[in-house]
Amino acid sequence: MKNKSALITGSARGIGRGFAERFIAEGATVAIADINLDAAKATARALGDKAYAVQIDVSDQASIDAAIASVVNHAGKLDILINNAALFDAAETVGITRASFDKLYAVNVAGTLFTMQAAATQMIAQGHGGKIINMASQAGRRGEALVLVYCSTKAAVISMTQSAGLDLIRHGINVNAIAPGVVDGEHWDHVDSMFAKLEGKPLGQKKAEVAASVPAGRFAVPADLTGMAVFLASSEADYILSQTYNVDGGQWMS
Repeated sequence: MKNKSALITGSARGIGRGFAERFIAEGATVAIADINLDAAKATARALGDKAYAVQIDVSDQASIDAAIASVVNHAGKLDILINNAALFDAAETVGITRASFDKLYAVNVAGTLFTMQAAATQMIAQGHGGKIINMASQAGRRGEALVLVYCSTKAAVISMTQSAGLDLIRHGINVNAIAPGVVDGEHWDHVDSMFAKLEGKPLGQKKAEVAASVPAGRFAVPADLTGMAVFLASSEADYILSQTYNVDGGQWMS
């Protein structure tokens, strides 16, 4: 990663921040890109001189374009994109709203596609290829009773990764994805609270049940995902494209 320039969306906290920490440790310069600019600035300060904050709303094309321009202005180029920004919602099928559907698709699907497109356009102009990593999920591998919309968005990410990878490799751009399982942190605390309401369970019960179901015996932490991200962003993965790698403690086999 030495002398590489990376843009990681949704990296002010959680998995995205974990990626940023590891990429900086490997020598990259990282744009901490987040819709919450203050949080991005705080994270960038905490991670040191190799990190800098960029505001991005992946549901807005002008914001995406401005973020790519900011990366090029700061680092002179863009070598790596990690499409990490995403939203989650849960509801019974008969309770899904158009507002929820539109919001999740605007971020998880259109946001991934058009940020990937903008990054690829820049990488093509530079003329030396690049690496794009999309964040899918085990939820994109199969349906879940109360998570219809989110599961479908992550299935779309897997499909887009396949198609974009086949197209962009002619420009030397490798597109792959990571499908995490359950990752502990603020996100899963939110998920647990949603399931508590939908399933009538006390807070923490769903989380404990899910953790017990993981063959590896525990939730993941962001650091469990960073090795795969570094590998896919490196020259060692030059012959890999259109793949989605499960990093989920054995929850899904494909």
